[in-house]
Amino acid sequence: MEMQVTIKTKLKISNSEIALSFSKTMEQYRQACNYVSEYIFNHDFDMKQSRLNKELYTKLRYLFSLKSQMAQSVIRTVIARYKTVKTQMARRPYKYQEPNTGEWYREVRDLNWLHKPISFNHPQVDLQRNRDWSYLSSGQLSINTLDGRIKVDPIYHGFNQYLNGTWKFGLAKLLKSSGKWYLHISATKEVTDFDKQTVKHVVGIDRGLRFLVTSYDEQGKTVFFDGQAIMRKRAKYQKLRATLQAKGTKSAKRRLKKLSGRENRWISDVNHCLSKTLVQKYGTNTLFVLENLNGVSFERTDLPKALRNQNKSWAFYQLEQFLTYKAHLNNSEVVQVSAKYTSQRCPKCGVIKKDNRNHAKHEYHCDNCGYRSNDDRIGSMNIQLLGTQYISGQEQPKFELTTNA
Repeated sequence: MEMQVTIKTKLKISNSEIALSFSKTMEQYRQACNYVSEYIFNHDFDMKQSRLNKELYTKLRYLFSLKSQMAQSVIRTVIARYKTVKTQMARRPYKYQEPNTGEWYREVRDLNWLHKPISFNHPQVDLQRNRDWSYLSSGQLSINTLDGRIKVDPIYHGFNQYLNGTWKFGLAKLLKSSGKWYLHISATKEVTDFDKQTVKHVVGIDRGLRFLVTSYDEQGKTVFFDGQAIMRKRAKYQKLRATLQAKGTKSAKRRLKKLSGRENRWISDVNHCLSKTLVQKYGTNTLFVLENLNGVSFERTDLPKALRNQNKSWAFYQLEQFLTYKAHLNNSEVVQVSAKYTSQRCPKCGVIKKDNRNHAKHEYHCDNCGYRSNDDRIGSMNIQLLGTQYISGQEQPKFELTTNA
């Protein structure tokens, strides 16, 4: 199995001429992307690479002074963005309520729902390995620009771990953030395929905000990762953000931008540490089982307004991504199961009843068999059971609504 990571390395820029060359190349690339995006939008979302190359390649080189490889990369970049948006729209159907009957309906969306072409607002450029960028024996990076190749020093202390011959470099993305230059390098590595027959641990993971993660394993052991401190810190960020937004001055907007970057880095660090802890705790040959949270909201109206936003907006998808790639490096796997009834089902007798869960007390109490436990723990227990069913051969295990054991 092939796994992929993105290496984010800072670039040491020795003079202003290099920065100017990078900026010019990225801006031309951005404008070319918008040109291709408008063409795709106006031609029924035709994303056939060969047809777009035939129609646009020469124009891109002439209008934007792009080199041969960059012109083709522009087309690939735009196609990839449209495909991503297409997938996102399909995952988030349009929901509406019939006013006469009160019934709710869902309508699957596609690219025809777009009102205008996808816009590329932030300058950046995609670079093909060897053609547009390369890693030199001197330890420098050689990056192609409209003014020719430029050599720069990477600032990344852990870069050598990717030079042991097991990693293969691919596409790189040149960009500028907060006045600093970065190169994001895609790297792939062959890892051993996960084998269900060698599983040692099946771990159910319930995600939330009171406890960021609650894990339950096949030995009946539960681990809670407290999220209260996270909520308090997010509340501070939100309060500061609201204050700056109310000012509306230029300096306030600059601070808002810095604040956003700082908060995102903190969130990433929390997710990295949490996913690393989970992988190290359970070791190799572990199946981590997560709920599919598409369409699931963590919004709670019983909280003060100041706490509601962060309660529904933690980066759970990022946590899932981090856990997945760390698990793959450790000969483990992550699977998703249906979230239906995982918080309503009694893990002892199997009865599914919504009223058995008390949100205010964070407790689940089964009125059928009397079993009582923390509601997040109940969720992780049910998720773990679905993981066990997956190991037993059920490809899409899920619970069905029942009222009796």
